[in-house]
Amino acid sequence: MREPGKQSAVMNWLEFDWDEGNTDKVLVRASKKELREAFTDPDQIDRETYTVKGEKRWTFFAKTWGGRIMFVVYTMRGDKVRAISARDAEDDEKRIYRRG
Repeated sequence: MREPGKQSAVMNWLEFDWDEGNTDKVLVRASKKELREAFTDPDQIDRETYTVKGEKRWTFFAKTWGGRIMFVVYTMRGDKVRAISARDAEDDEKRIYRRG
């Protein structure tokens, strides 16, 4: 499974934590398939880490197999990934991703 700050190429090991709290916010902007693809992008660019109410959050830029560059925020709940936010990367973020 992908550990925070590390790359992974094994989509089958990736488990997500979904409930009403994150489904409505995340899945209106990205599909579960796109999120899996983003998490396994070998060119993923890790960004800032921050804490909200004692819970660490990680951010990254990644590209889906369809070529969509995304900005993703997530946390870990046990051994599951909990997506907090996912959206299209803005133009300046896309440039950061493309520069690698």
